[in-house]
Amino acid sequence: MRCVIARFPFDLIKSEVQQSMKGVRPEPITGESVIIGRRHYPVKQVGEIITRQDRRDFSAGEVTRALSRLGFTCRPAPSQEADAAPTALEAASALLGPTGG
Repeated sequence: MRCVIARFPFDLIKSEVQQSMKGVRPEPITGESVIIGRRHYPVKQVGEIITRQDRRDFSAGEVTRALSRLGFTCRPAPSQEADAAPTALEAASALLGPTGG
């Protein structure tokens, strides 16, 4: 499949992307991610490997679109609000309930 990433054309093939990522340890996911095989990789890490460009040269959206078109499952960035558990102080305050003043 032909696509453009960081203004450069690439001919990407799903099996070649899978082969490129074999043996590569996934970095911690902080943004958008893609599932390749049984592993979850940050989209920028995959983009850097398959394009051989610095990850600052392209956007996660460019790589996400290309990988989605190849048939990979891409996931959005994890939500910080949903993952944030209340602190100990917030939990204790909630247990005490509203104070009258």
